[in-house]
Amino acid sequence: MGLRRLRVLRDLSVQLVLRDLKLRYRRTLIGLAWSFAFPIGQIVVLTFIFTLVLPTRVGKYSAFVSIGVLAWTWFQSSLVMAATSITGNRELVRHPGFPSTVLPISVVGTNLILFLMAFPAIVLVVLYDGGHPGLGTAALPLVVLVQFLLTLGISYLVASLNVSFRDTQQMVALLLLLFFFLTPIFYDPASVPTAYRALYNLNPFVVLLDGYRATLIHGGLPNFVGLGELGALGAAMVVAGHFMFRRASHNFAEEI
Repeated sequence: MGLRRLRVLRDLSVQLVLRDLKLRYRRTLIGLAWSFAFPIGQIVVLTFIFTLVLPTRVGKYSAFVSIGVLAWTWFQSSLVMAATSITGNRELVRHPGFPSTVLPISVVGTNLILFLMAFPAIVLVVLYDGGHPGLGTAALPLVVLVQFLLTLGISYLVASLNVSFRDTQQMVALLLLLFFFLTPIFYDPASVPTAYRALYNLNPFVVLLDGYRATLIHGGLPNFVGLGELGALGAAMVVAGHFMFRRASHNFAEEI
């Protein structure tokens, strides 16, 4: 792939992200604020339940759960939207010469922008709750990059599968619901029984959320070894997912 084509794909991806941001909440009263309504509602409810109703031993809980919900929302929204990124863009996909590979990228990129827009508010919550962001925050772009790669790799797989198997989008929604409770978003992973800890640690969000929280709440450094392994997995999934997507894309126009 030449540099000129890469620039075209980059510019097209940017335009699609801007289009999605403009169209998603057009003619709504509060616009982009709806993007934050769901995670804010989750944060408020979870904080109420696990600080007043069923108190946990997790310190700085508001900051702890806010980081978990924000990172998970980016991942969840990306996969849900990726499932219909091809079937929901028939006109574009059927247009001769349109590179459909940019559609999953634009979906993940759109939700990344929303994630970054909400990030300053999370920092304020961390500071208010007594967190101590330190020099380790310089490693945050690495954590974000690893999550981007992992999310994009899965998005390619989901987008291509849903074209031929429309049950995919329903399965994705169900699996995301299950993995929400299997992910340390609102509880400390240390509370998982030792007998299940090795299996539980296979969840990539254990490493990702630890990276966000280590830097933002405790002012330390993330687990670079774990992030490196997860980054390599994410990169491999992007390559595999893109390959599968490209092979399936030859039949997209007929199947949608």
